[in-house]
Amino acid sequence: MENLKDKVAYITGGTKGIGLGVAKTLLDNGMKVVISGRSDASIQEGLKSLNDENAMGVVSDVSKIEDEMNAVNQIAAKWGQLDVVLANAGVGNFAPIDEMTEVQWHQMIDTNLNGVFHTLKASIEELKKSKGYYMTLASLAGTNFFPSGAGYNASKFGVVGFTQAAMLDLRKYDVKVTTIMPGSVATHFNNHVPDDSDAWKIQPEDIGQLVLDLLKMHSRTLPSKIEVRPTRPDKK
Repeated sequence: MENLKDKVAYITGGTKGIGLGVAKTLLDNGMKVVISGRSDASIQEGLKSLNDENAMGVVSDVSKIEDEMNAVNQIAAKWGQLDVVLANAGVGNFAPIDEMTEVQWHQMIDTNLNGVFHTLKASIEELKKSKGYYMTLASLAGTNFFPSGAGYNASKFGVVGFTQAAMLDLRKYDVKVTTIMPGSVATHFNNHVPDDSDAWKIQPEDIGQLVLDLLKMHSRTLPSKIEVRPTRPDKK
């Protein structure tokens, strides 16, 4: 995708954090961008932040495939194509396994893992038409386990495996597939409010630059799995 002007991107969980950072980067490079969230209020807040006529919002809960099908239908009706999809929506509930509830477990699996499947199933035919790009936002937690992370680890290990297998299935259609696995990012994840103490972390716009670099890479080359982490850890 050497020329990104007027290409259409769909970003799930795009109302804040990494999703919003990527959306801003793509808009700045001439793309049309659709962000999704679970409420109209969050969508309106995200669109206000983007402040761009080439930005559109759709309400969708990625744990429901019918929501994702509806989102993609809205995008096709609005702009007639879909070139890039970033499955970014995610949640984290951290607790020792003997304390984790079924509700917490299912929320992570339904959003983090089932959600990436629903987003791809909803968008795959459009991506085949455009010879597009599907990306998932996994995590270093997709290869590195840690205490109180059983549910989150399970979901992100699953995202990495799912995305890599989907890459093998879809490259024959000239659809690129990549999973991005960040370490610490300065976002609102897990109810955190970013502040100056997060300056050492990856910033949302850094992930935006990474997505942009992937889109501009020659069509013959596919970085299928990317680990990215802060250059230096927090000094406490």
